[in-house]
Amino acid sequence: MLQEIEQPKTNAQEGVLTMNALESEAIYIFREVVAQFERPVLLFSGGKDSITLVRLAQKAFWPAKIPFPLMHIDTGHNFPETIAFRDKLVEELGVELIVRNVQDAINQGKVIEETGKYASRNMLQTTTLLDAIEEFKFDACIGGARRDEEKARAKERVFSVRDDFGQWDEKNQRPELFDLLNGKIDLGQNVRVFPISNWTELDVWSYIESEEIEIPSIYFAHERSVFLRDGLIWSAEDEVVFRAEDEVVEERIVRFRTVGDMSCTAAVESNADTIQKVVAEIRDSKISERGARIDDKRSEAAMEKRKQQGYF
Repeated sequence: MLQEIEQPKTNAQEGVLTMNALESEAIYIFREVVAQFERPVLLFSGGKDSITLVRLAQKAFWPAKIPFPLMHIDTGHNFPETIAFRDKLVEELGVELIVRNVQDAINQGKVIEETGKYASRNMLQTTTLLDAIEEFKFDACIGGARRDEEKARAKERVFSVRDDFGQWDEKNQRPELFDLLNGKIDLGQNVRVFPISNWTELDVWSYIESEEIEIPSIYFAHERSVFLRDGLIWSAEDEVVFRAEDEVVEERIVRFRTVGDMSCTAAVESNADTIQKVVAEIRDSKISERGARIDDKRSEAAMEKRKQQGYF
């Protein structure tokens, strides 16, 4: 009897298989976190990656509620659309939200706020994050970093150990052979966990599309008052964004590929006003999403230095 010849899979079928594998891996990681750690927390920014993490956590523990709180390190320079979405999502899910503010650390003299044209509170988040970890005794902090975003993040393990000062040693990491995750830590240490580490930006957007996940409106093309600086498009609607007198405000149709602080995140010109158009745009893009993040351009090792000091 002739053996049936397997038909080649279409691109769509391959995409579904890949997405299913990535989802299964992330769910496995979430369950390992709850099994191995006593006080985990999900670091939530209101951006697409952390929103994706919330959906994956829902699936990992359904029909129970997500068994750990969400925590937002609020710089005070977030886009209003992101904060509004954060509060709406938390209310709908009925989960605990912990908010700790960078402004408190500034007021207490723990950190000094930058001034000038490229001032940002991005680096100041580290002190507030480490203080919050100590305050609540969190031993695992789940984040939405992905290896495709930036070369420092490409070095991270899924379970990335931080010492008792919150520091990361990129040269001293545990092997993760055969997807075995080792959560054993010493007193004072904690672990950063990255369930979507192996995802790409396109994977995240494709998942949001397939799962019909709601995201902040800022990710879709909309008319906004902006100005140009250094070849980048900056929002002129927000008082925290420095603007010189000679930088002219104009109206453009833009969207944001990544959502950080208003002071360090530029927009991109786009007509992608639906999730389908966003996915198509990302698929054709030749530029990294973090190309619009000025905080990554301070030096070649900007992200790595921040991570060594305890950053996400």
